[in-house]
Amino acid sequence: VDKDALDTQVKDRKIQEAAEKARNEELANEMKQHDKMMCMLEERQKNDIRNINRAITEFQKNFQKPETRREFDLSDPQALKKDRPARLSDNDPRCTVSGLQKFMGEDLNYDQRMKFQKEQLREWSLQQQRDWKNALADQKFEDDLYDKNRIELDQKTMEQQRKEEENRRAVCAATKNFNRTQAAEVAERKKLEKYQKMKDDMDEISSLLQGDLLSENPEQAVSSFGRHRVITDRWKGMNQDQLMAIRYSQQQQVLEKLRLKEEERRRDAEWDRQSIQAARAQLVLERHQQRQNRERRQALDNVNAELSQEQKSKNIYLKEEAYSNSPTSQYYAQFNTTSR
Repeated sequence: VDKDALDTQVKDRKIQEAAEKARNEELANEMKQHDKMMCMLEERQKNDIRNINRAITEFQKNFQKPETRREFDLSDPQALKKDRPARLSDNDPRCTVSGLQKFMGEDLNYDQRMKFQKEQLREWSLQQQRDWKNALADQKFEDDLYDKNRIELDQKTMEQQRKEEENRRAVCAATKNFNRTQAAEVAERKKLEKYQKMKDDMDEISSLLQGDLLSENPEQAVSSFGRHRVITDRWKGMNQDQLMAIRYSQQQQVLEKLRLKEEERRRDAEWDRQSIQAARAQLVLERHQQRQNRERRQALDNVNAELSQEQKSKNIYLKEEAYSNSPTSQYYAQFNTTSR
């Protein structure tokens, strides 16, 4: 037993297991780091979605109230409680032109009404400006908070990537040293194998040059069971008589193949001739059937024409008989008789 070779194999196996273990640990650490990064990114995305939804809710709450909708009066649950009579007094502002409650020249409170409307529009405008400024301030605060969180998350991600890069460099250096050692050992082993293979090849070449195989000794193919039998793995070829017998057999096979081809050609020609005759007979039969069909169709047309002519004559006779039996025809016949 080559103990040194076994020890070397055991050592290589241990080194490979250690390298594989280190690689697996590194992959596990990378997967953990990636999971952490994914969790952080998902958390940031959830926060963004939550902030956006909160902003949308606040905007709807502040600027899209149900009371501000144009069609709110159609679905107002307090509409009946808020409803008032069509007209309370002559100064009722609800008395519009379409209501036919106030006509041209009766608007006595025009100045007060216009002043009130302008004041109301001014208050609405100021309220909208205040709401818009508050919304902008809230949006700015949320954007600043989002930017701050994003910068902190980016810094953490960069720190994590830097640590991963350092770990990767350390693993690469260890792997490089291990590969360098393995390459030196493999080169030394290949050098020894090459020297041993060259020595074995030289011995084999010498043995072949001195043996009966390359010298082509015909006696080495003679079997010990008789000279009429040969050893197949040492046989160097046939003699002239054997070659002539094989050539004669090949010529006979060629002649037999030519004869079979000629018979096949004749058989195909006969088959083609019979097929052509059958096709011609079929064509003649079809033409005969077509001629009979035309004759039968012509006879049927003649019979139909005769029947049609008879039907027309019968219809004319029936019409004349019906006309002759009618009261009007009898009156004309009597009138003609009296005139005569």
